[in-house]
Amino acid sequence: MAQTPVCWWVLIHYFLLPSSSSAHNDFFTSIGQMTDLLFTEKDLVTSLKDYIRAEESKLEQVKKWAEKLDVLSATATQDPEGFLGHPVNAFKLMKRLNTEWGELENLVLTDMSDGFISNLTIQRQHFPNDDDQTGAAKALMRLQDTYKLDTNVISTGELPGTSSSGSFRSSLTVDDCYELGKIAYSETDYYHTELWMAQALKQLDRGDESAAVDAVTILDYLSYSIYQQGELERALEQTKRLLSLDPAHQRANGNLKYFEYQLAKQKKAEEKEKKEGEQREKRQVETSKGRPADYLPERKKYEQLCRGEGIKMTPRRQSRLFCRYFDNNRHPLYVIGPVKQEDEWDRPRILRYHNIVSDKEIEKVKELAKPRLRRATISNPVTGVLETAHYRISKSAWLAAYEHPVVDKINQRIEDITGLDVTTAEELQVANYGVGGQYEPHFDFGRKDEPDAFKELGTGNRIATWLLYMSDVASGGATVFTDVGAAVWPKKGTAVFWYNLFPSGEGDYRTRHAACPVLVGNKWVSNKWIHERGQEFRRRCSLDETA
Repeated sequence: MAQTPVCWWVLIHYFLLPSSSSAHNDFFTSIGQMTDLLFTEKDLVTSLKDYIRAEESKLEQVKKWAEKLDVLSATATQDPEGFLGHPVNAFKLMKRLNTEWGELENLVLTDMSDGFISNLTIQRQHFPNDDDQTGAAKALMRLQDTYKLDTNVISTGELPGTSSSGSFRSSLTVDDCYELGKIAYSETDYYHTELWMAQALKQLDRGDESAAVDAVTILDYLSYSIYQQGELERALEQTKRLLSLDPAHQRANGNLKYFEYQLAKQKKAEEKEKKEGEQREKRQVETSKGRPADYLPERKKYEQLCRGEGIKMTPRRQSRLFCRYFDNNRHPLYVIGPVKQEDEWDRPRILRYHNIVSDKEIEKVKELAKPRLRRATISNPVTGVLETAHYRISKSAWLAAYEHPVVDKINQRIEDITGLDVTTAEELQVANYGVGGQYEPHFDFGRKDEPDAFKELGTGNRIATWLLYMSDVASGGATVFTDVGAAVWPKKGTAVFWYNLFPSGEGDYRTRHAACPVLVGNKWVSNKWIHERGQEFRRRCSLDETA
């Protein structure tokens, strides 16, 4: 991993600028509607407790009535005639049977759950559905793959970036692991089905309780998912274990015979090939072992960079990266108070600016964006229509400069620091990456095979990208550049900047980048895509493409 460049402004910070308090960590655990769901659940728990108290009060009244009558009837039945010889006892018996037992009946029949059920019914319309639950499960599996996490690590909640005593740490039950396995199975993802069914079985074997599933059911899924990945011997082993628990299991008995037949056939073929001196080729079914086939050719490199591996920066190149005070050609605003500029990468040049926005400004931007957060969209390269994509999992909102002075000030600050005209730039896009949120490798600029990518804007291609980090991230969430092997980590209040186009106007394919999945924490960013129009005299055209 590349080391931090030498930062001269760190050495002279206290001589030039007053010290400022460090930005506090942002402990949001989710976004928009998910945050609201926590308060909805809290309200439902309060309503449930009210219902429990009402039921307890009702039962207490019934209990007192029963205890009183138990004593009375025990005494009365010892000498019924003598008891009823007293006129008051006779009257009270008539009264009890005619009136009080009827009142008791009404009390017992009173439904104390009306308030709770009514509240639950109202709130249920805002609850997540099956698709949301599947999405959350897939997010966990995506994190598992990207960061090479063992199922037990996830199940115990001991994720990188969390402390063992952390108050937010949570663990998965047998039922939770089983549900993850079922969701993977429904997606024909037998690799993750095996992993999570095996974890559920492991926890069940060590004595964890389950309210919904037993070992036989788990083994049924486990043996089949192993078979689907071409491991007949292991599938047979798990099937035999299932039958030791339930000898009459119809499907397992059928599978046992089939697996034994296939295994015998396989061994026979291997022996034949061995005798003939041929190199046994792996069967087609064995090629499915491991993660499902992937559509992203650079998946391995992308995930390595997300883990902080495979970063390509030699010590010699590293020695040329510096930090400095930057005044953008003695810009009037920054002559006395220059900004801190840090080299993150050299080719392409990626710069980080420190302390660009205050906590107060960040909170205002979040406040403006939260009510509008929607699933982020991308432009379809064929139709040009905005649509959601499975490779971009975040929520975003767009903020115009006229909506609030803070947005206008941030836009002006971007222009003053970069020297580029932002009047033709796109609005400030605020994005929030929740559980497993990511944006897989992509280009910000329109390629030659996308001539109409930004035609409707009429401002040319995206010449540059300004990415502002509005939160720290406990673990994961890096911005990685897959073509050159660079990784930039989120730091609240800082912004990174790079040019997407060479001075000639040609696209710089080295800028292909991605937002890694957030492992622990909550990632808030805002970005400004700056377009070509208006930059003619600010970044002059050149045929030099070495920049």
